[in-house]
Amino acid sequence: MTVTGFTDQDFDVFSVPGLEARMEVLIERVRPKLEALGAELSPYVSALAGEEMFVHVAKHARRTVNPPIDTWVAWAASKRGYKALPHFEVGMFGTHLFVIFAIIYESPNKTVFAGNLEAKLKKTANALPKHFYWSMDHMNPSGTSHQDMSEEDFTRLIEKLKQVKKAEVMCGLRIPREEAVKLEGDKLVQKVQETFETLLPLYKMAF
Repeated sequence: MTVTGFTDQDFDVFSVPGLEARMEVLIERVRPKLEALGAELSPYVSALAGEEMFVHVAKHARRTVNPPIDTWVAWAASKRGYKALPHFEVGMFGTHLFVIFAIIYESPNKTVFAGNLEAKLKKTANALPKHFYWSMDHMNPSGTSHQDMSEEDFTRLIEKLKQVKKAEVMCGLRIPREEAVKLEGDKLVQKVQETFETLLPLYKMAF
């Protein structure tokens, strides 16, 4: 499969009303692109992480009423699933593309990550690009720009990861829809690779 960039029509999928109708268009239009991107980047992500990383494309199988507001492809070190593990993701809401490192609520690694982030906070904060963003809710399309994260914000994030069972954390790049549609396949792959390389220290801190 050849990697192609995303189009306005792909982003418009999230405007289709109704679960069945939206899923039908998503499966037909967007999922093949995510599968192609997953396969193309799999060797790179595996080499980056230092172990085999498996591709998981969102199926949205648990949904019965509400149509998905986003979709994604994830890379994680298990063939069985990614939700219990720190992972990398590329996905989209109707407004933007996201390229992130994530630990969602099902992963026990969040306390390990919190401890390492606390120990290396200054170095980590200085190393990340200012235009990256942080989020503690994978269902929320917004987040906080890295340059706007104060020491108190990081303290709250760390404490929440340590204490709240359902806590989660994401960090990475948001590409506005207007810019994302201009990224041809090879440029998109390059942008994802560069972003994942920058996020690698965060991934390593989760173990």
